[in-house]
Amino acid sequence: MGIFQKIKNKLGIGGVKIQIDMPGQISIEGGVVEGRFTLTTKSDQEIKSMEVNLVERYTTGRGDDKKTKEFTLGSQKYNTVSAIKTGEQQVHEYSFPFELLKSTSDELAEKGGTMGKIGKLGKFAKNEKSEYVVEVNVDVKAAAIDPTEEVDVKLV
Repeated sequence: MGIFQKIKNKLGIGGVKIQIDMPGQISIEGGVVEGRFTLTTKSDQEIKSMEVNLVERYTTGRGDDKKTKEFTLGSQKYNTVSAIKTGEQQVHEYSFPFELLKSTSDELAEKGGTMGKIGKLGKFAKNEKSEYVVEVNVDVKAAAIDPTEEVDVKLV
């Protein structure tokens, strides 16, 4: 392997690419994330591990006071070492449970009545918002910067 190939591998150029295939909505009542992802590469690579996560990005505040926290609601790990050859496609299915986290304002809003109105007012005052993504992380032996891909989803 030449020096240029080593540099390309470290930077992830021509390395493993991820494509996530899943519905745009996940049922809260079902409590399971299902889908698949496909790995491709332009050069032979060794994969050390893979992980699929459902992540909530919880944002509060406005302007300079805006803060975002990330919470992993569920995940599935693949700890088997494998190789992927040039031009090969590997398809991996995933199915894992998740548990939704609720803020104090969310819990109050669900109660209804006066308490529900207080909860909704609290969410509005704090400008609480949640966004959800499914992300796939692949640990490639030769890469200094491992490939990651994510897709936005809605919880319904």
